[in-house]
Amino acid sequence: MNRASLGLIIPVSLLFAVGLLMVFNTTAAEILDRSLDVSMHSALLKQFSYGVVGLIVGILVYYYGYQAILKHSLPLLIATTLLLVLVFVPSIGQTINGARRWIGFAGYTFQPSECAKILIPLCYIRWTLAQTKPMALRPFGKTLLLLLIPATLILFEPDNGTAVIIFASLTVLFWLTRIRWTYWVLPLCVIASVGVLAASRMPHVPDRIRVYLHPELDLRGKGHQPYQAKIAAGSGQLLGRGLGESLQKLNYLPEARSDYIAAIFAEECGFVGILALIALYMSFAYAGFVVAIRAPDRAGFLIASFLTFLIAFQAFLNLGIVSGLLPSKGMTLPFFSQGGSSLIMNIVALFLLLDISRSSKKRVSISD
Repeated sequence: MNRASLGLIIPVSLLFAVGLLMVFNTTAAEILDRSLDVSMHSALLKQFSYGVVGLIVGILVYYYGYQAILKHSLPLLIATTLLLVLVFVPSIGQTINGARRWIGFAGYTFQPSECAKILIPLCYIRWTLAQTKPMALRPFGKTLLLLLIPATLILFEPDNGTAVIIFASLTVLFWLTRIRWTYWVLPLCVIASVGVLAASRMPHVPDRIRVYLHPELDLRGKGHQPYQAKIAAGSGQLLGRGLGESLQKLNYLPEARSDYIAAIFAEECGFVGILALIALYMSFAYAGFVVAIRAPDRAGFLIASFLTFLIAFQAFLNLGIVSGLLPSKGMTLPFFSQGGSSLIMNIVALFLLLDISRSSKKRVSISD
């Protein structure tokens, strides 16, 4: 195993281990505070079981290799699109907090949009590599129209956060595959301008902006979570209150074990702990981009680049939301916060990176 692979495995292992501790920490406190008749270990065991499923799927992906996954990305995306349709079927899809994003079975839930985050860019890479010359406007437009089908279903759930991540990943791939900027930058600017103009005419948008800038203006509504997260992170100071000593997890901060788990971690471990957390993600990103640079072929380079960006960008968004730098939006912290579907797909991304790293090592050995 080379250094790049270790640079991927070690940060992920630490993030997952500490994340399990924090999930148990926050859920146990919630159960005790509310006197709920639920096992304190239920959330921990569920998160661990999702990790085991992710490990099994990841090993299968590693066994078949990234080339095989890329080859079958279109059938996999079609299957995922069908699952995205099923979330709207009342007897199958589950509604949580007003959004229909999940398919439930045997007490577990699965979010198909998490698969789409990886498969949509993979399909784009597959179609790009099939071109013998730079992609012209017509095939590029057809490719985008096909990819917009699952992306539109995700927007209707609604899951705007996942849609933003998908479009950001595609934008990175447009740049890496050297698509003419007139094909996508100009349309993107036009769409953004129209969106801003339309949003400015909606009466609730200025209120949302004011709450984002000043959460204390709506403590019983949209500003509650950002405000409580700031209190949690700020009260941690330099070294934190100590593990298990958080006060905000006692029913003050909703979604403490998922979207805002970093705020509880900051309260208990302080500024030093958050710096260590950021360092782990930076170490992962560095190792991922090293894998991309050393990839044995263009497919490996593109896959490793977008997967590394995908995980690093999600971490940036989550920590930005928790710190108040970005507007509040449901976003898990990769490998750390509770979220079974995202954990499974992030582990799959890890094993794809490990396979690309293994392939590059083989190429070096053969050349030697």
